[in-house]
Amino acid sequence: QVQLVESGGGLVQAGGSLRLSCAASGNIDSINRLGWYRQSPGKQRELVARITRSGKPNPNYADSVKGRFTISRDNAKNTVYLQMNSLKPEDTAVYYCHAHSPPYVYWGQGTQVTVSS
Repeated sequence: QVQLVESGGGLVQAGGSLRLSCAASGNIDSINRLGWYRQSPGKQRELVARITRSGKPNPNYADSVKGRFTISRDNAKNTVYLQMNSLKPEDTAVYYCHAHSPPYVYWGQGTQVTVSS
């Protein structure tokens, strides 16, 4: 079992920044990939960014966030981060942390990010 706890969401004006954190606990050694997804009302949950525990290959990003968002991880703290810069109203969503621990996947409870215009 893996537990994921997100933090760092909130309300920000367009052009602003936020950093999300996701702390993992439990069977950490079983995790081979961590990532962030988001879901806004009426839309499907979509991948934002993901990273392997080793950092190789390079992280993947959704086209809509490339150049604005950066995913990183601190294995010593069992934490993955999502630095979000130049935020846009269309980034408004609930952001979920995701862990891939074959054959299982785990989700955090989600954190709301709201970007005002």
